[in-house]
Amino acid sequence: MKKNSSIKILAIETSCDETAAAVLEVSGKEIKTLSSIVKSQIKLHAKMGGVVPEVAARAHIKNILSVVEKALSASHLALSAIDYIAVTQGPGLIPSLIVGVEFAKALSLATKKPIISVNHMLGHLYSPFGQLTSQPANQLASLFPMISLIVSGGHTMLVLVKNIKQYKVLGQTVDDAAGEAFDKIAKLLKLPYPGGPEVSRLAEKGKPDFEFPRPMINSKDYNFSFSGLKTAVLYHVRDFPKTRPADICKAFQDAAVDVLTTKTLRAAKQFKAKSISLSGGVAANQALRAAIKAISSNIKAAFFVPPMNLCTDNAEMIALAAAFMLQNGYKPKKYKSISANSNLKL
Repeated sequence: MKKNSSIKILAIETSCDETAAAVLEVSGKEIKTLSSIVKSQIKLHAKMGGVVPEVAARAHIKNILSVVEKALSASHLALSAIDYIAVTQGPGLIPSLIVGVEFAKALSLATKKPIISVNHMLGHLYSPFGQLTSQPANQLASLFPMISLIVSGGHTMLVLVKNIKQYKVLGQTVDDAAGEAFDKIAKLLKLPYPGGPEVSRLAEKGKPDFEFPRPMINSKDYNFSFSGLKTAVLYHVRDFPKTRPADICKAFQDAAVDVLTTKTLRAAKQFKAKSISLSGGVAANQALRAAIKAISSNIKAAFFVPPMNLCTDNAEMIALAAAFMLQNGYKPKKYKSISANSNLKL
């Protein structure tokens, strides 16, 4: 990383069904977003009721050049002014990842710009950290250890962040991720796509007189399971077909949020966390945001959550993760050594 001067990072994200590019400028400890462009495929996949990997990949191929060009144009920078190219290497849908990775590698080869391969989950982990970068070192250190709950369509995990450089995964889902369960419940109830936000919207109107189970809420580890909860909803819909969808959504959301907050609180107490962060697509859920904020307040821990635009997949969080990686001593790789990895571990 350059000393005593600003660096500019162009980031590319294509892990699922959003084609995204962003430009970040890092000057000392100050990190400034110069542009962030996201091309959504929601309308395309709504016709099929969910993301079809091959269809998503074809859309990425169609959109990626224009999205990158728009990100550069909005940043008022030429490609020659970029210092690093960052790209999501994984995890995600392999056809989608390949498009972004190979585009970034070609760009790196053509421009001789160093390439930074970023774990998508690291992007989510660091997405709430943008608001922390301007704090003095002693104040920043006072926020650790931090417990980070990452909840998305494909992943649910609790991470112990020991400091800005060190983190350890404490537990994760053993089957369905929380976001995946939200989407499957929506499909079961025949709600519009994307289903997760529809479940949350309906839950606000629900007043159920029943409860769904809280899978693994009392397990001694920090793993999660949402498959059984999904099955319980399925049986309820079968056995009580006249139940209002709003009541089902509320009971389901209450159960999911209860499991997530209970385990987050337990981890925060065990590791004496000084702060708690929430990130990932499901972090946009208002009930979950309020619940995690409440438990943070109860144990007098600081609470951090990214703005809504950084909850769902975007390249800004990938650029932010790349900036932290560089500050922590990361050495960019040769483009030939990078390949898409759908099962990349955090």
